[in-house]
Amino acid sequence: MERRTIEPRPGWQQTVEEQGLIYPLTRYPDNSLRPYWDESAYYVFTLDEVEALEEVVEELHEMCLAAAAHIVDTGRFADLGITDPRVARAVAEAWHRRAELPSVYGRFDLRYDGTGPAKLLEYNADTPTSLVEAASPQWFWMEERFPGADQWNSLHERLVDAWRKQSPLLPPGSPLYFAHSSADELGEDLMTVAYLKETAEQAGLDTDWISVEEIGWDRLSGRFVDNRLRFIRSCFKLYPWEWLTTDRFAGHVLDTLDNGGGTGTTMWIEPAWKMLLSNKALLAILWELYPGHPNLLPSYLDGPRGLAGTTGWVAKPLLGREGAGVTVHEPGADPALRDEACCYQQLAPLPAFDGNHVVLGTWVVDGESAGLGIRESAGLVTDDYARFLPHVIL
Repeated sequence: MERRTIEPRPGWQQTVEEQGLIYPLTRYPDNSLRPYWDESAYYVFTLDEVEALEEVVEELHEMCLAAAAHIVDTGRFADLGITDPRVARAVAEAWHRRAELPSVYGRFDLRYDGTGPAKLLEYNADTPTSLVEAASPQWFWMEERFPGADQWNSLHERLVDAWRKQSPLLPPGSPLYFAHSSADELGEDLMTVAYLKETAEQAGLDTDWISVEEIGWDRLSGRFVDNRLRFIRSCFKLYPWEWLTTDRFAGHVLDTLDNGGGTGTTMWIEPAWKMLLSNKALLAILWELYPGHPNLLPSYLDGPRGLAGTTGWVAKPLLGREGAGVTVHEPGADPALRDEACCYQQLAPLPAFDGNHVVLGTWVVDGESAGLGIRESAGLVTDDYARFLPHVIL
């Protein structure tokens, strides 16, 4: 693994916008615009490195599924902050019927510097973004700048195959809706949903658009409807389950939830069992089940324990995106617990390449390793100001 600098292509901004990345720039607090898509540098991997990382990702995914089974079998929903019995039942039912429910993708965030074993930082299994830039613009960048090279990137093909394979699970006679929140001012969610909709259409699915805010409730029929009053039988939503099960329509979601077998009226993708994997409590449960595993970091739910006096720790809220609420604590810091429920994970500072802190976003599609996206940040927490850099296998 190596970082190399390179001169950006002339007109790169227009190029990546045409390839689906609608926000190639990030606005900073001082109102300046700086590249989000950053092709002034790139990362190089060997084939052996990538093949080893692929094995790690697929093993981690299997371990996460085993942890999900453990949570359901032992009823540890409260450890994830799932205290509503109706939500717990819905998640458990979805888990038991998971073979009947479409589930498409997820993203592992890994700490890796090319020398030691990759370490799991978290699993974004419900509403992961940074998909478009990983699947499309970086592939075309490689073809233009390094013809004949390769890339850890089979995302597009695997997504199309996943939709095609799982299409028989969708309710017949109705389009698959793709929903995003219109409150997303940046356009990241819209861009991601648009790309996933495109891959579903290439798989032969009948699709339609809707924003979450446009989804209506028909009191007479007791069903969710679109803005033309058509029943919504299936919907891919880039809208977290923790919101879907707590906002003002949560009761309707649970009353009409299709968890396979035609038991409800609306099938949501990703399915409800993904709540088991998109929660930071999963990290602590993994450490309980696989203590000392080379690809895991010590993680706990009841406090930092011995991490306070040795390695330091990171406190992560059980739910959150883009590093929100994450705090970093050096060795010797006061081990006081946070007011909100957190996972306390061993501090493993992101490796720095030329002063840039790097995290690997490794993608899983239909349970298999599918690609890599790299983000750099100025600090130890990968936040809204991180930059995306392409990579090649040479």
